[in-house]
Amino acid sequence: MAGSYFPQWRLRSSTADGQGQVIATDERLPMPQTVAMGVQHVVAMFGSTVLAPLLMGFDPNLAILMSGVGTLLFFVLVGGRVPSYLGSSFAFIGLVIAVTGYAGHGANTNLGVALGGIVACGVVYTLIGVLVSLIGTRWIENLMPPVVTGAVVAVIGLNLAPIAVKGVTGNNFDAWMALGTVLCVGLVAVFTRGMVQRLLILIGLLLAYVIYAILTNGAGLGKPIDFSGVANAAWFGIPTFVAPVFKFDAMALLAPVAVILVAENLGHIKAVSAMTGQNLDKYIGRAFIGDGLATILSGSVGGTGVTTYAENIGVMAVTKIYSTLVFVVAAVIALILGFSPKFGAVILTIPGAVLGGVSIVVFGLITISGARIWVENKVDFSNNTNLIVAAVTLVLGAGDFTLKLGGFAMGGIGTATFGAIILYALLRKRGA
Repeated sequence: MAGSYFPQWRLRSSTADGQGQVIATDERLPMPQTVAMGVQHVVAMFGSTVLAPLLMGFDPNLAILMSGVGTLLFFVLVGGRVPSYLGSSFAFIGLVIAVTGYAGHGANTNLGVALGGIVACGVVYTLIGVLVSLIGTRWIENLMPPVVTGAVVAVIGLNLAPIAVKGVTGNNFDAWMALGTVLCVGLVAVFTRGMVQRLLILIGLLLAYVIYAILTNGAGLGKPIDFSGVANAAWFGIPTFVAPVFKFDAMALLAPVAVILVAENLGHIKAVSAMTGQNLDKYIGRAFIGDGLATILSGSVGGTGVTTYAENIGVMAVTKIYSTLVFVVAAVIALILGFSPKFGAVILTIPGAVLGGVSIVVFGLITISGARIWVENKVDFSNNTNLIVAAVTLVLGAGDFTLKLGGFAMGGIGTATFGAIILYALLRKRGA
């Protein structure tokens, strides 16, 4: 029905080989395939959505639960028009550790203070969304044109890359197994067809998991997988909820992260627009509001700040499936899994080498998605303004360049984001 708030999703059947077929945002696959794709998106976002809370001392099961809630809230606010999954944002990690004094292991005993700052960030983010809805996106686009948004998206992948690499280079076996995992995903991507090819990340991970189990539990070549935690874990359990504590200094430190989230979200929408050939600009304000409200809700109960996930851009880039219904399925799966300690125990059995190998692939796809924004928007790198902005941004982010001012510390993603915005504003030629 024309003018309806939600699209009327048209059913599309997969072709025999599945290659090159694009499933648009307002189309859907048969339910079994939709569910399978939803599972793959859960797998794609899972590593980072769980890793981020672990690095900050949050409850990972609650982070998964709130990622599902936030994704559904986002879906409703954008009218099911923007394919996106909301997961834990890495932009908060350094500042959360700074304001809480987190030691790096176990539960964060000062979590409430960080939550107050996350809620404050969500409020600022929501207000930016309201402003964009009222006066349009021109001012945002002037601040963050394609050369900036492409660089910020690429930087996220580059900044995360050392996390994946360092996690799998502790010993020789893990390093080779990580490369084997990359090869598994690559073989599925290139030499399979149909839905198997479209589930390349999920199937590649499962294949590598089986190979790892054979080599370790079977042949004794590495650290074996311990399944005792799975047997002892309950099927159902309520995550631990924590109330925010509002302290001005922590709120002032974390609220500016909203600018990074805006750049991430804008880059996400531009990337999806480039991949789908659809102009999604009219949904940018609503997308900011949805992400901001999801961050407020998550921070209010003990969850991490959330953002549109570049990992899922990577999945869409290789599968060419942009149906927004896939993300509803992924969100519902996350809700169910968030209430299951058994699931958390199963995930913990995934060897670090295998998860790291998958992360290498996914983080690489994120980086390439940023470059795709440049290509699709025909960014001219013979223009020295664009050249300097992109070059400096990539190095600041990839090198995790950190700036400190008193008690304030801004990590690589933040420095790169603000650096790109400021550099472009200073170097752009007026009237160009």
